[in-house]
Amino acid sequence: MMLSWVAALLTGILSAHLAQRLWFPHFWKDALFLMRVIRYGARLEIYRRTSRVVTVVDRFVQQAQRIPEKAFLIYEGVTYTYGELEERSNRVARVFGDAVKEGDTVALLMSNEPDFLSVWFGFCKLGCAVAFLNTNIRSRSLLHCFRCCGAELLVVGADLLETLEDILPSLQEDGITVWCMTQESPRPGVHSLLDQMEEASQEPVAAERRSVRCLRSPTLYIFTSGTTGLPKAAVITHLQALKAAGGFWVYGATGSDVIYTPLPLYHSAASLVGIGGTIELGATCVLKKKFSASQFWHDCRKHNVTIFQYIGELCRYLCNQPTAENEKDHRVLMGVGNGLRQDVWREFHRRFGDIRMCEIYGSTEGNLCFMNHIGKIGAVGRSNFFYKLIFKYDLVKYDLVREEPVRDHSGFCQHVQKGETGLLLSKICSQSPFFGYAGSKQLTEKKILRDVFVTGDAYFNTGDLMAEDEDDFICFRDRVGDTFRWKGENVATTEVTEILGLVDFIQEASVYGVQVPGNEGRAGMAAVIVRPECTFDGKKLFSHVLRELPSYARPLFIRLQESLEMTSTFKQQKFALVESGFDPCSISQPLFFLDCSEKSYVPLTSSVYDSIVSGQRNV
Repeated sequence: MMLSWVAALLTGILSAHLAQRLWFPHFWKDALFLMRVIRYGARLEIYRRTSRVVTVVDRFVQQAQRIPEKAFLIYEGVTYTYGELEERSNRVARVFGDAVKEGDTVALLMSNEPDFLSVWFGFCKLGCAVAFLNTNIRSRSLLHCFRCCGAELLVVGADLLETLEDILPSLQEDGITVWCMTQESPRPGVHSLLDQMEEASQEPVAAERRSVRCLRSPTLYIFTSGTTGLPKAAVITHLQALKAAGGFWVYGATGSDVIYTPLPLYHSAASLVGIGGTIELGATCVLKKKFSASQFWHDCRKHNVTIFQYIGELCRYLCNQPTAENEKDHRVLMGVGNGLRQDVWREFHRRFGDIRMCEIYGSTEGNLCFMNHIGKIGAVGRSNFFYKLIFKYDLVKYDLVREEPVRDHSGFCQHVQKGETGLLLSKICSQSPFFGYAGSKQLTEKKILRDVFVTGDAYFNTGDLMAEDEDDFICFRDRVGDTFRWKGENVATTEVTEILGLVDFIQEASVYGVQVPGNEGRAGMAAVIVRPECTFDGKKLFSHVLRELPSYARPLFIRLQESLEMTSTFKQQKFALVESGFDPCSISQPLFFLDCSEKSYVPLTSSVYDSIVSGQRNV
């Protein structure tokens, strides 16, 4: 009797196991991942209910007290411990202790370097919010960034002071105090900071100065391109910063890991996920001033890197490097990032070994995050029944021609079927708030869709077309609207259009992105109408975009038009332009290509087109 009962039990267990493997192959991985997400979320819920928020900077101070001698940052061969960075950030706080007050906003324009963190943490210890300025933006756009976030003080890296040449008088007129990371004042009206830090005390300021009672109070402003023509300051609250800092931990990383960060710190991926995640773990971060494909694996081997951060283009650059014998001679176990194409993903594995690639999907300002914890090639995330109970999102039908969601006769959006591509929307609620942008409320409102499924509801419009397959894996399809990605950066077509409109021979321009074989994202292209009394001047246009736009935002292709299609609401109609691409054999209008060697926009001939498509000519 007992034997038959045991046999029946074992048979039942085996059957359940086989059924799980057959119908729910990812059950245990999903369960473990969800448990970690819930565990981390519970901590944030405790903060919210008790008003005892432990911020990212609080965690850094705790780690500095717990492991002061441990390497926190390795930069250009020099190691900085948790204790050393803690003391240096205290010096920054001491310098500005009387100059700023709690709730002020300060701006930071610096390249990747240890003092980026010293300044960031130092101001946070004074209760200030910090605005990270993109080091690629210039003149009018840079001035706009100060004004929209309300910063009254700027700290600039010594290597970037020249970028302020055009707007320094305007900054001073606006009452913005400028400090530079130098030993002495580099010019009148600009204060030196390094000498002041050397004289300041390294003793910490009172902890009450940085205390936070509400998770939803702003701690950072990170600028993101949008449809307004100028960068938008996304409000980053302590809640968002803490969520991002848990990314590595949720993926299973520990304090013994060494994390390689070659991405710019003004991006949320490097600062919030990279630095915040390193602090949460008590790990070590190898910070690179600028990504180098030729030095990447050498750095990984030298510092025993176990985790690296990436964007899709970074991995493609690595795969394009000449083959070497020791490509798999490293300790890297995991890559964390976004935008990894399927073909690059497979090639990356073939070349460099079975590294676990962990895709994270989420915009800087968004209220939704997907994580591909299974590691399925081509997926940006994974969902399931329980995940959907926590995070409310939907995919709805989208009209690419009208550039808006499809609504039924009652005015509500329509769900897509499994496997069908749709616009990703994330419900705005207490669990998933949307904090929007600093400045005009219209900027925030433009990202919100209302009355989506019922009257009165509100959803964050990601602007991304996604698909969810039968196995609940979520795949990215494309961007919609007036923003596209190129070289890992978001490009606002309205901003580029306005810059092109400053050229004297251009009457009107329509900017959009086109796919280039072998490249991630979309390259910039502009359909241009030349003024009747003028002629197209490739050299003049080249000089203009070189001066006014960062490299990733410069249109690679120009298409001359006699007119531009408009919608019934007088919006530029770009669908047909995007579809036709840049093939001179199928386009009758004159085409031009940005040629850096000629320092001009040159005619895009069939031979030039073939060299671009074949990869012989870099773009």
